[in-house]
Amino acid sequence: MRGYFPRAIEDAVRRAASSFPALVVTGPRQSGKTWLLRHLFDGSHSYVSLDDPDLELFASSDPRGFLEDHRPPVVLDEIQRAPTLLRHVKMAVDAARHEPGRFILTGSQTFSLMAGVTESLAGRSAVLHLLPLSTAENPGRRAPPVRDRETYARWVLTGSFPELHHRPGLDARTWYASYLQTYLERDVRTLANVGNLRDFNRLLHLLAGRTGGIVNLSWLARDVGVAVNTIKSWLSVLEASGVVHLCPGHHGSQGKRVAKNPRIHFLDPGTVVHLAGMRDVEQVLNGPMAGSLFETFVAGEILRLQARDGLKPTLFHWRDYGGHEVDLVLESGGRVHGIECKLASSVSDRDTRALELFLSTLPARLRGTGLLICTAPAAGRLRDVRVLPVTALSDASSMDDLLR
Repeated sequence: MRGYFPRAIEDAVRRAASSFPALVVTGPRQSGKTWLLRHLFDGSHSYVSLDDPDLELFASSDPRGFLEDHRPPVVLDEIQRAPTLLRHVKMAVDAARHEPGRFILTGSQTFSLMAGVTESLAGRSAVLHLLPLSTAENPGRRAPPVRDRETYARWVLTGSFPELHHRPGLDARTWYASYLQTYLERDVRTLANVGNLRDFNRLLHLLAGRTGGIVNLSWLARDVGVAVNTIKSWLSVLEASGVVHLCPGHHGSQGKRVAKNPRIHFLDPGTVVHLAGMRDVEQVLNGPMAGSLFETFVAGEILRLQARDGLKPTLFHWRDYGGHEVDLVLESGGRVHGIECKLASSVSDRDTRALELFLSTLPARLRGTGLLICTAPAAGRLRDVRVLPVTALSDASSMDDLLR
């Protein structure tokens, strides 16, 4: 396709389509699912988008007739708009179970889509997650490659949605305002009974100011003026539609008391910048949210690396009752790894103490790598912790590559 640039998940998509009769690609709106699949399967599959109201009505009211008109191999975009169609896709898959790649399905609303997949296509489909652009995928058309503090700040100010890089003339603030309005009007009303979009929008702004921080449901409920259960429901909506990722507390050693409240990260740092009203490099690098925004950026890059490997994106955090914290914890290769994030060009032993404490709580058989990711110009080591420049996130070809 004209203007398309490669996505890191392409190999995982090809492998899945050559192995399973059905493939499901989920991800936030505007993350590039349609571009990716139309590029990879142009010429081999027909393409149908259920965003078209007439096709949505046809697929919902007469799913059998719809599949007669749109026989596999086919890409069915936004399949969650016609959930009854999944049962008929299952029957078509079962009729030719050993033919791979017959149905390629996409969806932006993970809860509704995955409920149907779990019920209808369990064992018959692979599921992959496409997030907005990683810095490794940046074509350099609008934001330069992330190599230092300033290029990191410019990347964050631009955001990671593909359209902002495909069309450099777009005004990012106008684009985000429209994107969030569309999200509120379409996805939120579909996923949950949100009676007051103004309250939900207020929650979005409050969470943006707390990105990288612990989620306190009671505080949020008080500040928004709704019940705690409402906040829980709305957080589920935000997570289901790919706006945020909630990192549960990691237990560490079973014998040590730890805080279990989740930590929140927005999957696109540009959304935080827009909601928080940041306008320039100085605010990103030296404003009150500078450290937490950098942590959210690193978390997003790691989640993208996991998705690139075909893994379900998962991160934890660790905080004990003594106040020691590790920003990010992940389980990979049978081991538990810890990552600290510092928006600084020079670091010291003081920056690794909590990380070393966390790793010491783990049994030796589970103890993995300790990483400190910062804006230093080169890699180094502080005792048992590897210090990596932010460029390592762009240069890593996989999670294993980053953790080796």
